[in-house]
Amino acid sequence: MQPSINGYLKTQNLCHTPFWLDQASPVPPCGPLVGEHAADLVVIGAGFTGLWAAIEAHIESPTSRIMLLEADRISSGATGRNGGFMSSSLTHGFSNGISRWPDQIIELERLGIKNLDEIANRITEFGISCDFTRSGEIDVAVEDYQYEELLAVHNQKRALGLDSTVLDQRDLSASIKSPIYKGGLLDPHNALVNPSQLAYGLAVVGLDRGILIHEKSKVIELSDCGSHVRVSTGHGQVDARNVIMATNASPPLLKRLHNYVVPVYDYVLVTEPLSVEQLELVGWRDRQGLADAGNQFHYYRLTADNRVLFGGFDAKYHRGNGMGPEFDVDMESFALLADHFIQTFPQLADVEFTHAWGGAIDTCSRFSAFWGTAHGGKTAYVLGYTGLGVGASRFGALTCLDLLAQRDTERTRLQMVKSKPLPFPPEPLRGIGIDWTTKSLQQADRNGGKRNLWLKTLDAFGLGFDS
Repeated sequence: MQPSINGYLKTQNLCHTPFWLDQASPVPPCGPLVGEHAADLVVIGAGFTGLWAAIEAHIESPTSRIMLLEADRISSGATGRNGGFMSSSLTHGFSNGISRWPDQIIELERLGIKNLDEIANRITEFGISCDFTRSGEIDVAVEDYQYEELLAVHNQKRALGLDSTVLDQRDLSASIKSPIYKGGLLDPHNALVNPSQLAYGLAVVGLDRGILIHEKSKVIELSDCGSHVRVSTGHGQVDARNVIMATNASPPLLKRLHNYVVPVYDYVLVTEPLSVEQLELVGWRDRQGLADAGNQFHYYRLTADNRVLFGGFDAKYHRGNGMGPEFDVDMESFALLADHFIQTFPQLADVEFTHAWGGAIDTCSRFSAFWGTAHGGKTAYVLGYTGLGVGASRFGALTCLDLLAQRDTERTRLQMVKSKPLPFPPEPLRGIGIDWTTKSLQQADRNGGKRNLWLKTLDAFGLGFDS
């Protein structure tokens, strides 16, 4: 798909608050931490990982004193800025998983589906209204070589006894009408969700269970005090028997992790609600999530009120691990997405966009989460979901609880949990390497998927950069 920036968005009044956050929250403001406290468990970060960790810990030990500290507001980070795709994959897709852990890929796929089943059960158990639907997800090929690659993945999965359904061009066009589709691969297990409503629902469940939540409470220091970890904010401190660090793309509180994660900015558009007639033009009756199969890929879906969310493609790194609200709005990226949206669905060329935003993804070199402990085993952490954390975050949280309790489980026995990705080099090599990689991925997409020497070298060393 060739980019050609147009001025289409200039005539539209865009809201730069993420669509999911531009809705009412049922959670009352939770005041900041003030004074000195003690807790059995402090969870840092009120995104999906932190919320699941606090709730699952309370279910496991209802009498424990559990505190959740959030630097900003609940769901304000990646949890409220993603596309609402809940993948069953724990490894950023089957291909990435089998390339790194071929001996355990069947177990990883099984655990990923089990995790998503358990999320569905928890949502029902808690009565959370978040538009959760197990609609499946289709990887769509927009070039002939991509369809051949999807066929190869299909054959790999079938050989291992894993679910996989290939769709040729006619099959796919009968379901979703786009002139650029060559075929696709359906994963029936994946789900869609309103991510902020899920996060808000989990927060309400946590508050109802007596979990203490403090917003506007940025943790500035962790100190090992022997019998406990002292968690310090600007206005208070907590002496915690255990800590879980769930800070996503924010600078890690442990210095040893600074080179393992880089923040990469991703951008999203949302349209006005489609009319019945406009929906008929594209079909999409099964409302699957969609993602095209390029290195620089788009992801898109329908919301509950029939808007199209269309994001991805650009993945921008700012030198020095740059993060901040100044990067949340990028009109060039928004215009590029609008152009690609019209190429994908020319029959919707007159549809206007209402929301446009960006957010940071916690990218690591293996594209999937990694774990570890600190402070003599009193602190556990998980980072590096690389954009596929909406579902995998609960698995990440449960694994952290296992690590704190030193439990031998099917999670902690995984090589994925026992190992870490290769760190990124320091600046300026980090920025130069990411720039080269981005340009090489763009070149591969223009050249039938053929990877140059730089990309092949990164592959050989288990490094990379994923949009």
